[in-house]
Amino acid sequence: MAVNLASKYSKKVDERFKLKSLTEAGINRDYEWTGVATIYVYSIPTAPMNDYQRTGTNRYGTPGELDNNIQEMTITKDRSFTFTIDRGNYNETQMVMQAGKALARQIDEVIVPEIDIYRLSAMATVAETAGGKKEGTVDNENAYEAFLEGTSYFADNKVPSAKRIAWVTPEFYKYLKLDPSFIKASDLGQKMLINGQVGEVDGVKIVLTPTSYLPTNTLYLLAHPAATIAADKLQDYKTHDNPPGINGWLVEGRVIYDAFVLNNKKKALFICKKSVPTQPTGS
Repeated sequence: MAVNLASKYSKKVDERFKLKSLTEAGINRDYEWTGVATIYVYSIPTAPMNDYQRTGTNRYGTPGELDNNIQEMTITKDRSFTFTIDRGNYNETQMVMQAGKALARQIDEVIVPEIDIYRLSAMATVAETAGGKKEGTVDNENAYEAFLEGTSYFADNKVPSAKRIAWVTPEFYKYLKLDPSFIKASDLGQKMLINGQVGEVDGVKIVLTPTSYLPTNTLYLLAHPAATIAADKLQDYKTHDNPPGINGWLVEGRVIYDAFVLNNKKKALFICKKSVPTQPTGS
């Protein structure tokens, strides 16, 4: 005789791990996009110094008109999502398919990481093109030295020492903690102040960042928040209860965002990448 065994499904959902935004401390919102998709930012050059002449009519030098440069910044990312939850499915899964929780899950697991990754990519691209880059072999013997190359680059380019932040991969973080040179001068255990921060190195906030958030082969990205503007123009989320044609819920969301690096602050970004061994060519 067949035996029918009872089945039971838990009301507790097996949620995935998620992270809050890791880039908020490394960006600024000094410019406003309300009502527009594009803004223009002026930068004003300076005048050269001359040797003062004690005779003649142009004793200070020949005056020239002070010009200006314009940086155009147009928002390009216009992203959206949508999904439905049928009321029958909701009732027959012990009400675990809740629209509000599903929306929060979408924001935490999809939208926030996408924006973080985009911002970090924008910063990394500018760092490489502006010359703030180190590439080579990094291990637990020279990780601290590799980090100091970034802070030295900042010092040479007059980047303020306060508010510096570095997004580091688990690989680089491991090398850093094992580096004997770093251990002797370590201040990694200082009080955490921002999301994801695991301490400080020479006054730089260290944020442990998933490898997938940073460009391929990146070990760390060093930045000052004055360099990068975050344009979060729109974040609109809607939950429709029993919309036409659906017995249940329709959830929709739209985000318009972008990230820009100011032309005069490109030197406030530095990227460290590991070199990839070249594959030997076949005979």
